[in-house]
Amino acid sequence: MEKQVRDSFARFLADRFGADVPVVIEQPKQSSFGELALPVAFTLARQLKKAPKVIAGELAAQLPSIPGVAAIEVAGNGYLNIRLNRGQYAAALLSGEASAAGETAGKTIVEHTNINPNKAAHIGHLRNSVLGDTFVRMLRASGRKVEVQNYIDNTGVQVADVVVGFHHLEQKTLDDVRALIAAPRFDYYCWDLYARTSAYYHDNPQAIQWRRDTLHAIEHGEGEIAELAHVIADAIVECHLDTMWRLGIAYDVLPRESEILHLEFWKKAFEQLKERGAIYFVEEGKNKGCWVMGASHFRDTPAGEEAGDDDAKVIVRSNGTVTYVGKDIAYQMWKFGLLGLDFHYKPLRTYPDGHPLWVATDEACDQPSPAFGGGTEVYNVIDSRQSYLQDVVVAGLRALGYSEQADRSIHFSYEMVALSPRTCVELGIPLSEEDSRKAYVEVSGRKGLGVKADDLIDKLIEKAKGEVDSRHSEKPEAERLLVATQLAIGALRYFLLKFTRNTVIAFDLQEALSFEGETGPYVQYAAVRARNILRKMAERGGTLPDFKTELDAAKLDRQLQSEDFWQLLLAASRSGKALDAALAAGEPSHVARYAFQLAQAFNAFYHNYPILAEQDAEKRTFLLWLAVYFKEQLERSLEEVLGIPVPEYM
Repeated sequence: MEKQVRDSFARFLADRFGADVPVVIEQPKQSSFGELALPVAFTLARQLKKAPKVIAGELAAQLPSIPGVAAIEVAGNGYLNIRLNRGQYAAALLSGEASAAGETAGKTIVEHTNINPNKAAHIGHLRNSVLGDTFVRMLRASGRKVEVQNYIDNTGVQVADVVVGFHHLEQKTLDDVRALIAAPRFDYYCWDLYARTSAYYHDNPQAIQWRRDTLHAIEHGEGEIAELAHVIADAIVECHLDTMWRLGIAYDVLPRESEILHLEFWKKAFEQLKERGAIYFVEEGKNKGCWVMGASHFRDTPAGEEAGDDDAKVIVRSNGTVTYVGKDIAYQMWKFGLLGLDFHYKPLRTYPDGHPLWVATDEACDQPSPAFGGGTEVYNVIDSRQSYLQDVVVAGLRALGYSEQADRSIHFSYEMVALSPRTCVELGIPLSEEDSRKAYVEVSGRKGLGVKADDLIDKLIEKAKGEVDSRHSEKPEAERLLVATQLAIGALRYFLLKFTRNTVIAFDLQEALSFEGETGPYVQYAAVRARNILRKMAERGGTLPDFKTELDAAKLDRQLQSEDFWQLLLAASRSGKALDAALAAGEPSHVARYAFQLAQAFNAFYHNYPILAEQDAEKRTFLLWLAVYFKEQLERSLEEVLGIPVPEYM
């Protein structure tokens, strides 16, 4: 409807003034002012040298009729307020005319999760994954073609440290490690070993040489150390995939850092960087022997000053190893199809819903794979602490002459997740007296302080199960466990999504699982209530009427003269607008907020109108349709966009 109004105004203004006049549509401050408001008269005031109110009056009088618009009124000092034809608007919704847009051209690549494959995932990783997965769902719901990548840094320092722990501290062989992998919770074992190795470095600084030697062996694929790293990383990745699937999170492809090295992605990128002067070799100073990118590429230098070698970013260390940002430049080039190289791929697993997952490999596979990479825009979901490194990656593209791709490289950043002190207590995390007084407690994988993602999910399910058991003890155990799991997933995902990305979250178990307030269970409960109306009707032997034949525009208009009904329908029909606003702002929290407001509106409707007891046939049919429409919009917002399941009961 907004597009129709905007296009009609644009055509009229172009015919009248012979030029394009921007047509902006706003939401009136009060619902009594109508459904849409246009400030176009203010835009034209300077050009026409007339008061906006006069211009608005002339436009309202001269505008041809617009389908679906009942009235155009002048308001305030020159606004044009639009009142929609309520019956026609509802009839369009009922007929399905307001359908989603078709798939757009080009491919968007979203890279998210990216957990170092050295230990179990923790709650901080979950914010990355849930934000990334929800953003992917938002893009797909808007008609975008999206490829989901989860980059596996299997040659980095964190993996090397776990290898050091196994090889030097525990003196385990490759067969010993394989035996541990076969046992449950290998990622938990590595969690503790990683913390112990970090502590050992602190007490024995000379042991850092073990890390250096291990990194060199991994990068060059040398001997049992390299094989050990490969086996450990692959096993941890499988653990992470299992954890993320518990939240409904899946990927299309796992590019791996080892293949960026083995298939010489980095070598080709390195040659381009050198040839185009994006990096240079340092002969002396603290960066002697390193290849660096000059700070002028990624940092503003004050007038009259020059950025020196000390301000540059090291891309290749003096010992020949490549830094994270160097490999990431090569990876980003591949994402845009700028390298002229590709990975080989092999199938890794098929998710329970049938979706295939592929992993990069350096060996050809007989099974043909989809075409990965070659995106038209790329979103990297990485926390805000990595902003500097992301700036360097974009600067690398720009320095290579790929300005267009640099402009379409978006850092989808977010702040950290901490824990509330009472949640730490519930999870058995010991706190100092000082920490117990803080608003939130920061987690640290290196120190072993934090909550593992699976432990958190298990605790949420346990607490939700207690609620479900107390309310539905007569239901089968497996059924109650499923409902509890769906509640737990809804609670966790909604809590991680309801805050804007630049907000530090203090996760709180009790708050997340509450059935009151802005929570996942509250929104889920509204969807369950909507389903219950239809269930009760079926139990009484009733069936849904054929709304399209029993509700024409005239009947709909008659019912929608009730301002209460009209505002409820408008609220339910704005899911597309909420999605557009969320995408424009890059804020999944907008969709979460819309779902909560929709749940509030439905709960008010549910309390105020006993639908099945309504005696007037036309009104009862209308109320049933409104309930079904609410249900569909709630389910779409929850299941399709937010990734939150709707249980059978609560």
